[in-house]
Amino acid sequence: MELHISPSSPFVRKTRVAILELGLEDQVEEVISIPWDEGSADVMQNPAGKVPALITDDGESLFDSPVICEYLDSLSDKATLFPPISPARWTALRRQALADALLDAMIARRVEGNRPGDADTEYWIDRHWTAVQRSIDEMARTIPAAGKPIDIGDIAVAVALAQLLYRFGDQDWRPARPELASWFEGMMQRPSFEQTYPVDHERSR
Repeated sequence: MELHISPSSPFVRKTRVAILELGLEDQVEEVISIPWDEGSADVMQNPAGKVPALITDDGESLFDSPVICEYLDSLSDKATLFPPISPARWTALRRQALADALLDAMIARRVEGNRPGDADTEYWIDRHWTAVQRSIDEMARTIPAAGKPIDIGDIAVAVALAQLLYRFGDQDWRPARPELASWFEGMMQRPSFEQTYPVDHERSR
C-alpha cells in the first residue's frame, strides 16, 4: 500500500500513528505528495487535493483520515482502534470528530491570521479561536479512564493537542488544564507519537 503524505499535516500524523499502533508499518510505503499542484499525479489520488490518501493493494484510492484509519484497522490482527458497536465505539468516533473539528478551526484561525487585518478578519480570528478553546475544554471534560485500551479517539485528540503546541506554542493550553496535560504527556511517550513528530517542508501547508 502507498500512503500519500505531507509530513506537517496533523491528519497525516493521525494516520501514521494508527499504522504504528496496528503494526502495519511494513505494509505501507510513505510517499511525499504535493496534492494541490494542478495536474500532478497526486490530485488523482484525492480530487479534493488533500492528504492523506491511501492506495490499497487493489489500486483503490481511499481518503480522508477517518476512512483510511478504519480501513487499516480492518486489516490488522489487532483491530483495536475502532471498538465494536457499543457505547465505546460512539465515544471514540465522537472524540475523533471533535479533534478533527478542532484542527479545522485551528487551520482556519491560522489562515485568517495571515490576512491583512480588518474588522472582519478579527471577527473570524476570534470566532475560530473560541471554537478551539471550547473543543479543548470538552477534551478536558472527557479524559479517558486510566488503563483503557487506546482507540482512534485517543489518537485523534492527542494529535490535535500536539498540533496546537506545534503551531501555537506561545498560547499553551496545558497550564489551565493539568489533568488533560497529564494524559497528553502519557500519549506523547508512546513510540507511535515519538516517531511521527511533524516536520515542515517547503511545500507543506
